[in-house]
Amino acid sequence: MPAFVEMLDSFTRQRGVQGGLVVSERDGIVVDTQVQLGVRASVVAALAASIYRKARLSAEAAGLGPVAYVELAAAEGRLCMAGRGDLVVVLITDGRSSVGLLRSALLQAAETLA
Repeated sequence: MPAFVEMLDSFTRQRGVQGGLVVSERDGIVVDTQVQLGVRASVVAALAASIYRKARLSAEAAGLGPVAYVELAAAEGRLCMAGRGDLVVVLITDGRSSVGLLRSALLQAAETLA
């Protein structure tokens, strides 16, 4: 688990990132988390796992291949997700974050998941 701690710490130090989680895609259970006070990690984990799983299954059914990155943009921020195997890395961001840089780092982090 120390690898997850270091990875999440590197994300949460970025401007506009309110938290980072590693979740199980299958059941939405939090594997590791580092979030700001007030962020409901278990609720975010369940939502992110559901969105990511549905995007992955839909892309496969449409013949598009594996999903690399999924983003949910809302009025107050974004959920950015990338996964591998049964694990998904989720970032919770506000409007100040540089999503382009985070996306690149998130895709690299997902490659380290087993």
